[in-house]
Amino acid sequence: MMLHFQDPAKLKTKKIVFEDAYAARDSATLEQLKELSSKRRILEESTNKRSPITKAIAREMSGGLTSHSQQVLQKLELYLPLLENLFFHVDLISSNDQIVQCTSQLKIQWTSALSSSSFFKFGGPKYFQIDNLRFEIGMTLFLYGAILRERASEVLPSDLLKSATLSREAAGVYHHLANEVLPSLQPSLPVERPPEVVSSVSTVMSLICLAEAQAVTIKRAEEKGTTVGLLAKLHQGVVELLEEAAGALHTATMECKDLSSRFVEFITSCKALHELKSQIYLAESLENDGQFGVAVGVLRCALINVKRKIPGEESWKSIFKKETDNLAELLRKHEHENEFVWHEKVPSDDNFPRSDGNKIASIIPYNPKRWERDLAFKT
Repeated sequence: MMLHFQDPAKLKTKKIVFEDAYAARDSATLEQLKELSSKRRILEESTNKRSPITKAIAREMSGGLTSHSQQVLQKLELYLPLLENLFFHVDLISSNDQIVQCTSQLKIQWTSALSSSSFFKFGGPKYFQIDNLRFEIGMTLFLYGAILRERASEVLPSDLLKSATLSREAAGVYHHLANEVLPSLQPSLPVERPPEVVSSVSTVMSLICLAEAQAVTIKRAEEKGTTVGLLAKLHQGVVELLEEAAGALHTATMECKDLSSRFVEFITSCKALHELKSQIYLAESLENDGQFGVAVGVLRCALINVKRKIPGEESWKSIFKKETDNLAELLRKHEHENEFVWHEKVPSDDNFPRSDGNKIASIIPYNPKRWERDLAFKT
């Protein structure tokens, strides 16, 4: 029951020609740099949606993959090991001033998908340039996690297990970014930076992916007839993951003032929906335990709370309207039944019981792959 938030995948980048920046000492190194540039160009065309090839040719080139997100994932998985190998060799001689100068000639540029000022005054995308190979790795990995999220959404509802697995893999990518890649990049970042290179933003994304994985797991539990008491706890577990994400987001705003309000609203809105679902299942559990009046009170409180948190985004608002309409009808039936059958007192305060959260989703660790080939540069 998570809302759809595609923004993290809407990154764009500009062309990089590695062989023009780094002077190869031998033909093997030159060929590898050209291959890296080729893989990067294909990825750039795909993310910028400017590929000159048709959908049919793209499908054939990808080995029959029909999904755009699958095709982009394949391109990323071909590019990243080559990029990691280049970084490994450049990092070995990073103290050499000429290599530092070569890296600056790459002019690594990416847009931001989570910045509130992602467009210039005249409507064009705003590009951030940071002359550091770790910036390229960081942004590419951020995109990789985002495309994994998109693929997880695509396979719903036909393959719940696959969807949850993809979300957990995305969580692992963002966890790796937050803890292994971005911290050492921070000292070289300019004041004006994209949110995607702030470590706490990747922590937020990792927690969102875990929440999405747990939401899918709940759907599987519902299909298997899991008890309403446990379902209430699982939904509350999603709420707790999103509360952690909100806390990390607060930290992110201290490091990056330019965060998208839509990003913030997405987390708040998802949290509100899962709070609602948890309370509905809790009410059913209380009803089964013979506490019909308390169950009615929980439903009343849930309806009041969710009406206060309706988002501005139209597509999200329609989901909220459907859920609130269903809840209002459920409450009406319970109030009618209580009035004519049970005659139980409905508590007037909002100090109702809440479910303990049960967080069961865990990350699948991301282990970077490196194409281990020697590279020799003129220095």
